[in-house]
Amino acid sequence: MTKQPLDRHLSLSSTELDLWRFPYSSQDQLRAWDAADELVLDHLLALSAPNASPLIVNDGFGALCAALQAYQPISWSDSWLAHQGLQANLQNNHLPVEHVTCLPSTTSPTGKFPWVVMKVPKNLALFEDQLLRIRPCLAPDSRIWVAGMTKTMPRSVWQKLERIIGPTHTSPARKKARYVEVTFDSTLEPGDNPYPTAWHFDPLGLDMINHANVFSRERLDIGTRLLLQHMPKACDTATNCVKDIIDLGCGNGIVGILAAQQHPGARLRFIDESYMAIASARANFEQRSLPKRTAHFIVANGLYDCGAQQADLILCNPPFHAGHAVGDASAMAMFGEAARVLKVEGELWVVGNRHLDYHIKLKRWFKRVELVASNSKFVVLKATSPTL
Repeated sequence: MTKQPLDRHLSLSSTELDLWRFPYSSQDQLRAWDAADELVLDHLLALSAPNASPLIVNDGFGALCAALQAYQPISWSDSWLAHQGLQANLQNNHLPVEHVTCLPSTTSPTGKFPWVVMKVPKNLALFEDQLLRIRPCLAPDSRIWVAGMTKTMPRSVWQKLERIIGPTHTSPARKKARYVEVTFDSTLEPGDNPYPTAWHFDPLGLDMINHANVFSRERLDIGTRLLLQHMPKACDTATNCVKDIIDLGCGNGIVGILAAQQHPGARLRFIDESYMAIASARANFEQRSLPKRTAHFIVANGLYDCGAQQADLILCNPPFHAGHAVGDASAMAMFGEAARVLKVEGELWVVGNRHLDYHIKLKRWFKRVELVASNSKFVVLKATSPTL
């Protein structure tokens, strides 16, 4: 048997795991765990942990749940990809998938948890929302550990923990990682959960609903604003009309909803790997009350499950990070799949930061890439004539 590369093998005091990021790519040089996972797992595996199911929150690709699977944990995450990665890594390591329950972020955990293990997410609004929803599930003797890399743990992490859960004790740093042990204080009154939030968008006449982990939760971001100002308009005749539109990486759905208004006869698909994004997009679309419109809301890994040559128009504001890691892997995957899913005469419209050079990268999959609009920070591009 070929020995796994070192960056795939996690060695702990009582377990050995081979872990991959999901979806697997031979070009991916990032590990499926970080030093914070190692640090908190070393601590937990040395303890006499309660013989009960823990709640594990924001487990990136399953390192925490795989190492603690014997306790039958509940994995609570906003990421569909994280849950798929967890299940794949359980199977890769011949561990029982049924030992772990996956709970989407849009469903709050219930019951009482004697212990909770949590990674600090990139979005601290999500962190606050999760803490407020976890609090009712804690008992006086519940134990809570919150782990992260030091660079991803600003002072506000401690402030939120102490305001919502209770007093904190911080571990020494190791490999630029640390964990915080939190003692539950039942006398605290942290107030109501402010999420989801909303902001008004005049062109649609809507108060856009945004769950805690949705991009541009507090206002319309300037990149999306530029795309909305230059959206492709409906055709003048019935021939060659846009009949199938995909809002890829839809967030709160604002781009797809405006497209629905401009293309009255088109079928719509809203796709995102965030459970909260899809919940926000669905709520906003239903609020718009578009009569006799067909719309599907899909939590998935981009367009991988879509058939070839189906879509007339794909609209995309791709992410340039996955969790705390910055990179264009997600965007590149989206572009490649868009070329496969578009009809021969179909169009991919993309908005992105100027410095990301999407106009060059799109030419890997499209014969024509045109600049539609630009400002000092963003560009809107139209890619046509897919080569796949």
